[in-house]
Amino acid sequence: MKIVCDNKIPYIRETLEKLADEVVYLPGAEIRNEDVKDADALIVRTRTKCNAQLLEGTNVRFVATATIGFDHIDTDYMKQSGIYWTNCPGCNAASVEQYVRESLRCLLADGRISAKEGDNRLAVIGHGHVGSRIARMAKELGFCVYVYDPFLFPENGFDEVYDCNIITFHTPLTRNGEYPTYHMADADFFARLKRKPVIINSSRGEVVDNKALVEAKDSGLVSELIIDVWENEPNISLELMNRCYIATPHIAGYSANGKVNADNMVVEAFCKFFGKPLPEKILPPAVDYAGYNPMEDHERLTKSPELFEKLRGDYPIRLETSF
Repeated sequence: MKIVCDNKIPYIRETLEKLADEVVYLPGAEIRNEDVKDADALIVRTRTKCNAQLLEGTNVRFVATATIGFDHIDTDYMKQSGIYWTNCPGCNAASVEQYVRESLRCLLADGRISAKEGDNRLAVIGHGHVGSRIARMAKELGFCVYVYDPFLFPENGFDEVYDCNIITFHTPLTRNGEYPTYHMADADFFARLKRKPVIINSSRGEVVDNKALVEAKDSGLVSELIIDVWENEPNISLELMNRCYIATPHIAGYSANGKVNADNMVVEAFCKFFGKPLPEKILPPAVDYAGYNPMEDHERLTKSPELFEKLRGDYPIRLETSF
């Protein structure tokens, strides 16, 4: 039994090495066909494109991504090739909630937004594992929450979104179907806004047209920007980064708790597929922790944007507590 695993997936190594005869760790963006020729299983993150180019002619029967999103997996190819694949839905939902909550608290403390009635309309785009938590949390902070999710709440139209003070995106990236999310927020979207809202994107970079967002910021159509996900990662738009109140390197879901949740979901799926007994649960590291302030991530990225991948890959331990 051989596993090839992204070398930046934390906390999982000891467990994998109990389950397989050989485990090879490689940078996710550098995993190639020849690396997985004789592998039985592949465990990745978003940087590994799992498609025919990577998997054709290999022994891989099982692919797991330790992430919620799976747009880097060619699901049609997987089905055609008989390769089982799985993701980790909801694994880091609490982590993204923490990121958005503390970002909102920064905005409130700086007087950039208000929770007063009439100024506190917050739109949550997407009401899945993450969006549902964001909606509940925002209500607890005193915001008037409007949810747009045509699959779950078809009665809620999009026009209400344009009349909100804060708009936060929590959708997968889709390019087809009745409600594609690719460039959901484009130049037309920004032109329809009524309140110069704060824009928060911690879903997928391509959900928001980054060029149109820069233009919307420059023309005063939006006020503050909190951006964690970007088009063309890791080669992000410096124009956009320099206009952000908070700019971070795709780490909203990177709490140690969220990573451990993903690890355990991957291990459980692996053991079920290969008929192996489940090992003990992986636990978050036991460390003293003072709390999370997203401004620290903002400072690291804006100081060295060329280190985007390194800042993600070597992300410091963050636990799901409030500061």
